[in-house]
Amino acid sequence: MGPMSVRTESSAAHRAGFACFVGRPNAGKSTLTNALVGTKVAITSNRPQTTRHTVRGIVHRPEAQLVLVDTPGLHKPRTLLGERLNDVVRTTWSEVDVIGFCLPADQKIGPGDRYIAAELADIKKTPKVAIVTKTDLVDSKALAAQLIAIDQLGKELGIEWAEIIPVSAVGDTQVALLADLLVPMLPESPPLYPEGDLTDEPEQVMVGELIREAALEGVRDELPHSIAVVVEEMLPREDRPADKPLLDIHANVYIERPSQKGIIIGPKGKRLKEVGTKSRKHIEALLGTPVFLDLHVKVAKDWQRDPKQLRKLGF
Repeated sequence: MGPMSVRTESSAAHRAGFACFVGRPNAGKSTLTNALVGTKVAITSNRPQTTRHTVRGIVHRPEAQLVLVDTPGLHKPRTLLGERLNDVVRTTWSEVDVIGFCLPADQKIGPGDRYIAAELADIKKTPKVAIVTKTDLVDSKALAAQLIAIDQLGKELGIEWAEIIPVSAVGDTQVALLADLLVPMLPESPPLYPEGDLTDEPEQVMVGELIREAALEGVRDELPHSIAVVVEEMLPREDRPADKPLLDIHANVYIERPSQKGIIIGPKGKRLKEVGTKSRKHIEALLGTPVFLDLHVKVAKDWQRDPKQLRKLGF
């Protein structure tokens, strides 16, 4: 076999593997996931800690399949939940094929970024790509300065960036190019998921995340992350004609203290109704079926610090 035939074979080999995006809260990780996958899968929010579950988005290409594992933000642990999250993060990092470190173009590299970068430096084998997000917010001079700063950060910590790439998920700039760069770092492998899959998260978890996102909107300052949502059941309504299905979803919104109940429910239950309406729209879009959403607010005392409660709430 001449060298020519070897080359054509290897270029035709299908690649598939896992990538995860890391970066401090608000670095644009979820938005980037959504832009790559092309639908809303991860939960975007302007508050840290809303993506608690490993939501995977899947980028399907004829020659490759890139599975995005959305790890929770790494932060200095303050609670048991925090410590558990950090363990999850480190395990994920060592298991993926490539790590994308997201740094917003419009913010100077800060202690939070250094903290994550220092942790990344410990993970030797996995290739790391620095992704400069939100480039639509800065001019070319500021962008150039940020690229140099990231290069410098790598040198200081002994990280060899496989690539440094600027993207804007909002303006869709360079997003396809990012996928082009990540694909060659994946191992040769047949597709890991069927063509139609966008995420392998159980639907219940995603539904819970959508409700949680709606419940946090507007009260994030009062209840930063003391909300957990458990979807108790999702059942098709019986006796409905095939062309008019209805999915009944029963979910509990858990808060830590009775005093928070009023914040979530609002005067005369108005706020909870809005939460229901808003999340129902997103859920219907996600599942492609009309939904009846039954929401209840319950108090689970100090669930963030109680291992038994954490297990019950799926952490």
